[in-house]
Amino acid sequence: MKNKLSVVLVLVLTFAVAGCANTIRGVGKDVSNTADAVADSVNDVAN
Repeated sequence: MKNKLSVVLVLVLTFAVAGCANTIRGVGKDVSNTADAVADSVNDVAN
């Protein structure tokens, strides 16, 4: 019984960590896109 609980706990933690990795990757893309948009706006104003 204790062994089965350990296996289930490991699986749940694995999926939780995988979900966090995707979220962090998505935030990185959003920040990158925002930085690009700001740089483009600054270039438009400067010209």
